[in-house]
Amino acid sequence: MSDGGSLRPEPGQVVPAAYEGTWKFDAPALDSSVPQSRHAVRDLLVRRRVPIGDDLLQGVLLIVSELVTNAVRHAGVLSPEIGVELSVGAGWVRVAVRDQHPYRPKALQADEEETGGRGLLLVKAITNEAGGACDVQHTVDGGKVIWASLPLAGVTSPRTAPSAPGWPAWPRRAPS
Repeated sequence: MSDGGSLRPEPGQVVPAAYEGTWKFDAPALDSSVPQSRHAVRDLLVRRRVPIGDDLLQGVLLIVSELVTNAVRHAGVLSPEIGVELSVGAGWVRVAVRDQHPYRPKALQADEEETGGRGLLLVKAITNEAGGACDVQHTVDGGKVIWASLPLAGVTSPRTAPSAPGWPAWPRRAPS
């Protein structure tokens, strides 16, 4: 007897939630890409019905804004396009921005005397407060990926958040 075409998981098999997945898009290194990227990420999270609270959503959107702004302002001269990735798994959400500039921000820290440069400190603070992780990795082609992974509050899963973004189309190498 047919069960209507539904597939049943094997015993012990973890079935991904309907909202899980990875989405990537490229954007020009222009100021207009900041709000466009933020809106694209917000709309995707809402459309996929990701169980993300409003505070965490606002934090994720602020991280997207800061990472895209940094890529546009500091890497745009060598990177006319940037890549944005949103990954959602059972219990976590991760955003990452790739550019072609080789400069690696100093451990996501800023000089106290500088008037700017607080964006990555803000990313780090939001990530730490949520119990997540963030880092910078160099890519094989000489650029970098800056990412932040945050737990979805109240969502539990045997799978844990990856410590680094999956960028198969953008090969990466170990940080030097």
